Amino acid sequence: MIQYGQLPPPTHVIAHVSDTHLLAGDARQYGAIDTAERLAQALDRVARIDPPPQALVFTGDLADLGEPAAYRRLRELVEPLAERIGAQVVWCMGNHDERAAYSRELFGAESEATQDRVYDVAGLRVVSLDTSVPGWHHGEITDDQLSWLHDVLATPAEHGTVLALHHPPIPSPMCPVAEVIELLDTDRLATVVEGSDVRAILGGHYHFSSHSTFAGVPVSVAAATCYLADPAPLGRFISAVDGNTSVNAVHVYADRVVHTIVPVPDAPEVSGFGTEVAPLVEALSEEERRDMVSRRDSDFNRGVG
Repeated sequence: MIQYGQLPPPTHVIAHVSDTHLLAGDARQYGAIDTAERLAQALDRVARIDPPPQALVFTGDLADLGEPAAYRRLRELVEPLAERIGAQVVWCMGNHDERAAYSRELFGAESEATQDRVYDVAGLRVVSLDTSVPGWHHGEITDDQLSWLHDVLATPAEHGTVLALHHPPIPSPMCPVAEVIELLDTDRLATVVEGSDVRAILGGHYHFSSHSTFAGVPVSVAAATCYLADPAPLGRFISAVDGNTSVNAVHVYADRVVHTIVPVPDAPEVSGFGTEVAPLVEALSEEERRDMVSRRDSDFNRGVG
């Protein structure tokens, strides 16, 4: 990747995908949404990210009803892309997931234990923390999990840590009722995260994008691939809408992390340039490039060429 700005390229790239809600067979979510097709569209968009992500992080609610066939379908959709681009796949449990089927179909060992795992992505540690509560939609973290996380974080990773979990430890002011099913007792998690090498927290659950900080760490919530929970509905208490789905691109630099919302549906282009322009721009000096791209009356900005 060429350096256009002041900083060198990121050290790591992650695709953050959430709330796929896959169903078995031909079932449709709310009788309307083919969640497998929506995920396929989202993965097509992920495949356009350049350079390709080194990890695909899925922050929970992978299956809508926890059906074994839904997890198998998930692997059929995700693993070919991961293999093609050389990316690790990081799964997280969500409130719609079922631990026995989740662990058996995704990891080959059926278990009712919390599904917490650690991944090494070229020196960047990614921790998948299971915040699900069987039979409930809110989130919790047990004392044993907090102790485990404390031990994991006791030794800093080469490039720091990204914590991935389904229930984000932040409020939901655009949909206050969602706070009924939020992550409980977040102050206990804060005592473990604060002062550690955690550089970013990735979450889902809310079905719309949101950002905040927690224990001094930036938090980024990715919207669902299946439907959007409209954060500003008209005359509705809660409104799930068929549109505006997205995934997030996460770029990790030496001293910062950048989160970018990437819409899944294509939209009409009103202005732009083809990829053939890229090598021409790259061949220019820094001064020539700035004159071409930054000067308001340049041929580039007037669309002449």
